[in-house]
Amino acid sequence: MSRFWNSNTRNLVPYVPGEQPKENNLIKLNTNENPYPPSPLAIERIKNLNTDLLRLYPNSDGEILKKAVADNYNISGQEVFAGNGSDEVLALLFKTFFDEKSYVAFPDITYSFYPVYCNLFQIPYVKVPVKEDFTIDLDSYPENATAIVFANPNAPTGLYIDKERIEKLLKERPDTLIVVDEAYIDFGGESCVPLISKYDNLLVVQTLSKSRSLAGLRIGFAIGNASLIEGLKRVKDSFNSYPLDTMAQIAGEAALRDNNYFMETRNRIINTREWVKEELKALGLYVTDSRANFLFVRIPGISGPEALAKLRQHGILVRNFGADRISDFLRITVGTDENMRKVVECIRIIMAE
Repeated sequence: MSRFWNSNTRNLVPYVPGEQPKENNLIKLNTNENPYPPSPLAIERIKNLNTDLLRLYPNSDGEILKKAVADNYNISGQEVFAGNGSDEVLALLFKTFFDEKSYVAFPDITYSFYPVYCNLFQIPYVKVPVKEDFTIDLDSYPENATAIVFANPNAPTGLYIDKERIEKLLKERPDTLIVVDEAYIDFGGESCVPLISKYDNLLVVQTLSKSRSLAGLRIGFAIGNASLIEGLKRVKDSFNSYPLDTMAQIAGEAALRDNNYFMETRNRIINTREWVKEELKALGLYVTDSRANFLFVRIPGISGPEALAKLRQHGILVRNFGADRISDFLRITVGTDENMRKVVECIRIIMAE
């Protein structure tokens, strides 16, 4: 620890990303990456990239990407903010709209970056307990919260809140900023993006890392009222005017345009998830009704860390979180059918030991 660190840096507990193993013989199902390649159109655009563009700065606002997002949702480009992965977009969002006078509320079981941002920017916050079945109870959020932030489907549970319930929240809390993190929305839910035209207190965050297979290019975006987007742009330009590189913008735009490939791979993942869900339930596992590209499961009679270690011995890398209430659960990314057949078989073997 450096003597030059400030007091806030000394007290920070940073986010811990999923392991990126050096071994090549593991089935990697721990970071919710897409098991299928990116769009062929995106790959073609990368291969045919005019390399002379690399000596120039990229478009500072990611205009071609914003246009593709806007076209996808039939909204204005002024309602889209593009950034270097949804994590950075979220960080800028926390810096733009919250400060030491704010009071941000989010579930106690959700994406663990939210409290990290609050601690980094010294924003007061409260974790609101989810119900016993892990569902988010939006009625239990404090009246004095200036913002409510949640992932939908939630992470790591995969549970989904209907758009109608979120609209009810927007109506009930017109002076509360509602941030819906839709990193996994493409795998089984209805996006809240259409609601931005009706509610100026809604901000939706999405990513191309999951459903578009572009985790390696770091492309994220926020969608909301133009005044919210202008605030994000103001803060972004105070950090880094060029967060999205040229290749990311070109490939991201292509991936958003290639809707047929997107639907094909998305549906394959959903179909795989559903049959694995039933297979694991038949083995006696507790499995949430995940609407994401992962499963959240508990193997009876085996602790989470032990199950994690046993699966790794079988060549399968998944994730376990040490947080209260979920320490005995595993989050398993939905891989190919071949990957998932091995997961089911290895869990069967582990339970029989």
